[in-house]
Amino acid sequence: MKIHVFLDDQRRCPAGFTLARNVEECRLLLQDCEVDILSLDYDLGWDESGWDIVAWMIGTGTFPARIYLHTSSLEGRNRMYQALYASVPSTTSLHPGPPPAGLLAELAGG
Repeated sequence: MKIHVFLDDQRRCPAGFTLARNVEECRLLLQDCEVDILSLDYDLGWDESGWDIVAWMIGTGTFPARIYLHTSSLEGRNRMYQALYASVPSTTSLHPGPPPAGLLAELAGG
């Protein structure tokens, strides 16, 4: 079964997603589950960020099918997007913004 992961330390998790509040939770889900969608925040508190997951994915070659960047940090979004754009395999689609409303509604209903 495929899951959808929402990495964020503060925002409410959208319906249809599994919440990861920190980098370690997100890594475990990516390692142990078949992840279809990964939605990333950048700012995750004082000592970690979405960049840590991006660097880990690139280093291990572990990528979900779809990656969205829902962060409000423009600098963080650009940093993550540029690194991922250069590294994701052709089987991963990369989106520089949050999941669209239609997709969120579809996931919430199913």
